Amino acid sequence: MTDPIQVPYSFSEKEDIEIMAFLVATIAWGQRKTIIANGFRLAEALGNRPLDFLLNASEEDFENIEPFVHRTFSHVDLLYFLKALKNIYKDHGGLESSFAIGDTQKERIINFRNLFLSFDPLDRTHKHVSNPEKGSSAKRLNMFMRWMVRDGQLDFGLWKSIPKSELLIPLDVHTASVGRSLGLLKRKQNDWKAVEELSSQLSAFDKEDPIKYDLALFGLGAFEAFTKN
Repeated sequence: MTDPIQVPYSFSEKEDIEIMAFLVATIAWGQRKTIIANGFRLAEALGNRPLDFLLNASEEDFENIEPFVHRTFSHVDLLYFLKALKNIYKDHGGLESSFAIGDTQKERIINFRNLFLSFDPLDRTHKHVSNPEKGSSAKRLNMFMRWMVRDGQLDFGLWKSIPKSELLIPLDVHTASVGRSLGLLKRKQNDWKAVEELSSQLSAFDKEDPIKYDLALFGLGAFEAFTKN
C-alpha cells in the first residue's frame, strides 16, 4: 500500500487509529513516501500508543518529543496539536464527538476547528486547520472524515454518529481536474464552493455514499492524458 492511510492501519484500537489518522491527514501534502515516513515517525514519537501518550504523558514528556518538521508543519505546531488532542480526549469526548457537532459537513468542520484552536495556539498554527468559512476546500479534513466514516475500500468506518451520505469530496488538483473533464464541476477555483458543487453532482449517482467515487476520480487524475483530452 502506498497510501498514507497505511500508518493508522498499523493500529487496532479505535482511538489510536483516529488520532494517527488525524495527524497523518494533517501532514498529507507533498510526496507520499515522505508523508508515510513522517507518519510512522510520529507514531514512534508517541511510543506507538497514541491515546495512552496523550492521556498520561507529562509536560516533560511532551517537551522531550524528538524535533519534528514536515514541510511548513513545525515542531511547535505538533506540540500544540498533541496538547489540543489531549484536551479533546480528556474533556470533550474525543475526536468523533468533536467532529459530530453540527448538521452539515461544513458546520462540523467549522465547529471542530473552533474547538481545536481554542487552547491558545500560536498564530502560525491556525493555517494547519483548514477554514471553510474563508473558502478553503479543507481537503485534508474531508479526507480524514472519509477515512473515519465510510466503510469499505480503504476506509475504516469507525464513526457511526455521522452519516456517510453527508460527507464531502476531499478536493485536490486530481479530483478537480477529472471532475471538470467529466462535466461534473464548472467552478474554476478549487475552493469550498467547488467541493459542494462536485459532491452534489456525485450525490446524484449515489445519494447514500457519494464520496465512494473519490478514489476513482483521484486515480483517473493521476493520468495526465485523461485530463488533457
